[in-house]
Amino acid sequence: MARICHNECLLFLGVITMVKIAIAGAAGRMGKRITALAIESEQFDIVCALEAPGHQAIGQDIGQLAGTGTFGVRVTTVLPAMPEVLIDFTSPEGTMHWLEVARTHNIAMVIGTTGLTESQLAQISHTAMEIPIVHSPNMSVGANVLLKSVGQLASILGKDYDIEIIETHHRFKKDAPSGTAIALAKALCQATDKNFDEKVIFGRSSKSPRQTGEIAIHAIRLGDTIGEHSVHFGCLGERIIISHLVHSRDTFARGALRAAKWIVNKKPSLYTMQDVLFSD
Repeated sequence: MARICHNECLLFLGVITMVKIAIAGAAGRMGKRITALAIESEQFDIVCALEAPGHQAIGQDIGQLAGTGTFGVRVTTVLPAMPEVLIDFTSPEGTMHWLEVARTHNIAMVIGTTGLTESQLAQISHTAMEIPIVHSPNMSVGANVLLKSVGQLASILGKDYDIEIIETHHRFKKDAPSGTAIALAKALCQATDKNFDEKVIFGRSSKSPRQTGEIAIHAIRLGDTIGEHSVHFGCLGERIIISHLVHSRDTFARGALRAAKWIVNKKPSLYTMQDVLFSD
């Protein structure tokens, strides 16, 4: 009740226009941080907190789970109210479920799930013909600036420079290499007119020298590392390293909330964080 009164007072005073959001995977690490930061910002009204059937958090108050105190919204498996945007940080299978829910109810989506298959990515792209979707393997503002910059740097340096990508994440991350590392490789291939399938390799195990023009991605899984990506450019005589290091998952949560605000009232299409950050 306190949440409702507080929001209504803010709206009455004209202080803010709150975006109604649902959070899928609300009891997970990212879900809790998105919840906490959304409550703290007072720019979002969390109308749904969602989890898979059988999850132990079902029925619990989302604010208590996130460590912000009683909020008044409990974790459910279905939509108890209609949000404007559904934020999804679950699993590939979970994302496909919530994608269909969002399509059925004409709800915009922000998808931060990684490890999606090509067929699942195709399904997201197809669904974006009906609803607006922001999908990005990395919601960090800094990581997306890196993603935008590496192609420009590769174009300037030219063919004499070898390129290697190194990514490090915590020991519990399921997919390797990371979605961000793959996105970096694709951006580099596009900038240097290379075929991704032909020129990108994953790790090294060979007795032959490095092949001209190839881009290698190296994945490290280490302790509680949240996320680090480095792109190395090197020639005979010098080396350039451009890196992005994440110190807190709040980085991703803030990016997801920024995307949720941006996508409200957008036309159906598949967007990325590049659109959120750099489009007019």
